[in-house]
Amino acid sequence: MSWTISGTYVAGCSCAVLCSCPYDGQPRDAKGGTECLGTAVFHVADGNLDDVDLSGVDFAFYNYFPSNLTSGNWKVGLVVDSAASGEQADALERILSGREGGPFGQLSQFYGEYLGMERAKVSLSDGERPGLTVEGRTELSYEPLTGPDGSSTKIRNAMFGFAPEFEVGRSSGRSDAFGLSYEASYGETADYVFSSEETEGASQGRA
Repeated sequence: MSWTISGTYVAGCSCAVLCSCPYDGQPRDAKGGTECLGTAVFHVADGNLDDVDLSGVDFAFYNYFPSNLTSGNWKVGLVVDSAASGEQADALERILSGREGGPFGQLSQFYGEYLGMERAKVSLSDGERPGLTVEGRTELSYEPLTGPDGSSTKIRNAMFGFAPEFEVGRSSGRSDAFGLSYEASYGETADYVFSSEETEGASQGRA
């Protein structure tokens, strides 16, 4: 089976700014904790798994990283927007759990526990200060860091990331889902492209 999804994501986590997970560093929060708890909400502008159209669907991907990413034992969970069909939700679960290969298939080698899929209203707000909402679970806002010229600060070519280049900043708000509770501090956003069949030279997300 083949699949592709592309669009925009916004993420927030418990790590102090900047999060060290993209370069496989030890997570650190503002209170000295050494775990990363986070949420990334993805809007699928265009996508499919075989003949299942995923365009227009929003979903949230939750993580618990007990140490640096390559140490493994991650906990991950998925919330698919309640407006999506059952067929769409099932397709996204197959992709995000790693069963359909591609980038999430590569990441699944680090999964210690898959926490399952739930359904709730999931949404992204856009603009200069976007935010994400997962009804009854998570509400985060995001503000980019900026350089001397006022442009947003970006990270490129990190070992781990949902895009080859992503904007970084601060997030605020709270999250409580799958038994994972945290106050957000770090945030990031970018456009993404994931596919089971990555095209050479294309701008893709990465494992």
